[in-house]
Amino acid sequence: MQSQAQEIIPLSTYQKFVIFILAITQFSVILDFMVMSPLGDLLMKSMDLTPKQFGIAVSAYAFSAGISGLLTAGFADKFDRKKLLLFFYTGFVIATFFCGLAHTYPLLVTARIITGLFGGVIGSISMAIITDLFEIKQRGRVLGFVQMGFGASQVLGIPISLYIANKWGWQSPFLMVAGLGALIVTAIILRMQPVTAHLAVQHDRNAVDHLLHTLKRRKYRIGFSATALLAIGGFMMMPFSSAFAINNLHVTEKQLPFLFMVSGICSLIIMPMIGRLSDKIDKFVLFAIASGWSIIMVFIYTNLGVSPFWEVVLLNVLMMMGIMSRIIPSTALVTALPEMQDRGAFMSINASLQQIAGGAAAAVGGMIVVQAHKQSPLEHYNTLGYVMITITAICVFMLYRVKLLTKKKD
Repeated sequence: MQSQAQEIIPLSTYQKFVIFILAITQFSVILDFMVMSPLGDLLMKSMDLTPKQFGIAVSAYAFSAGISGLLTAGFADKFDRKKLLLFFYTGFVIATFFCGLAHTYPLLVTARIITGLFGGVIGSISMAIITDLFEIKQRGRVLGFVQMGFGASQVLGIPISLYIANKWGWQSPFLMVAGLGALIVTAIILRMQPVTAHLAVQHDRNAVDHLLHTLKRRKYRIGFSATALLAIGGFMMMPFSSAFAINNLHVTEKQLPFLFMVSGICSLIIMPMIGRLSDKIDKFVLFAIASGWSIIMVFIYTNLGVSPFWEVVLLNVLMMMGIMSRIIPSTALVTALPEMQDRGAFMSINASLQQIAGGAAAAVGGMIVVQAHKQSPLEHYNTLGYVMITITAICVFMLYRVKLLTKKKD
């Protein structure tokens, strides 16, 4: 009986298309956000920004994304999920285009706020679609492929973005993402079917009542807390990773794309493997192992001094293996908490708290990290590592509680 419970359920042709379109959508959204990190050193020098100012530019997207998710949570289950995805993704594409037109710091921050208002909801809509269309025993694989957007953004998006940024200015990667987004909008319109099964089990609540109902449920709040904590550590370190690599580890600007590309290739290989593994073994056990590994590697990497490039690449890959391997099992567990009629609201609130927590982490990280002048090493980057280690340990406990709740629901 146990072996039958762990059998791999095959995916239909249409399900494979949905996975592809959600993966490439996530790729563009993640690239739009992730590109701020490798462009960090270039932006800080070209606009003469302090780490604190750059942290604000990063957190502006996250805060607006979080607010947007809370505002849309109440009616996220009231509409066809395809229409919601199309509306917010189209807004994201237009806002990203305006990011590419920004030439001053205030305009950049404003454009990032607008992009966050639309882009911050897309991940939660995608998760709701996945939860509606795929069984729990399929979701590890599905999330493994959809989360490949992170790896693909590093393999393809970030190296290309850095190349064209060095050639045509830091605004050009945003114009590239907007162009790709226009093609994705067309594919969603032409090929994706409506996602409306949740409408048949809706309660007659207004948007505010539905939001409050979702927030009041204790088991949902535990899931929200686990997700928010998971976001804090990564958002603290990530925005300053390129500046740390260049100014502290003495990675050159020409080597930086290769560093991101190697990490991305490893993510592309690892994420599907972790996805399949999470459908076969206990998801919490997998999460706990990945968390322990990431704690060790974060401690080593954030305390590095000037190092050979091969050593930086190796340690960065090993660290990202641990960090990324936590995402799939944790997401699969948390998405198992909500009932069908609450999924849209749950995913929106979950994504909002993730973004708000990440935005706060990026802003606080910018206050902790100090740089005397443009070429000097970052100070206190290892402090961010210690904070992430502490939070990671707490996350293990929180996700154990989520596991108990999902078992009870089953």
